Amino acid sequence: MCHMARSTQAQKAQRLNGAYRLLERQMSIAEAAALLSHEEAISVRHAYRYLKTAAKLKQPVAISEPALPITFKIRSDAIRALRTYAETHDLTLSEVVTRAIMQFVARVRRHV
Repeated sequence: MCHMARSTQAQKAQRLNGAYRLLERQMSIAEAAALLSHEEAISVRHAYRYLKTAAKLKQPVAISEPALPITFKIRSDAIRALRTYAETHDLTLSEVVTRAIMQFVARVRRHV
């Protein structure tokens, strides 16, 4: 038996956008499913699922970059503050750290 790896969020978003694009061309669902299946190397059944979901969209979905693991040391009081902030704002620790880093880098670039 062959086990396929699960699709990444970026792959799912790309396929959903492909389905959305095909629906915009107003081709038949059967034709769109066959084309999406061929373009994305997925089963026709999966293509139909993407088309069904894409039909409910008002616009294409954003494709995010895959997250990469990173390890670093940080003071325990900073970790407590980070966890408190994340929980209060219903965010993951990764989201909070990513946003903080991106804001910091943008601010530094403006002053260079």
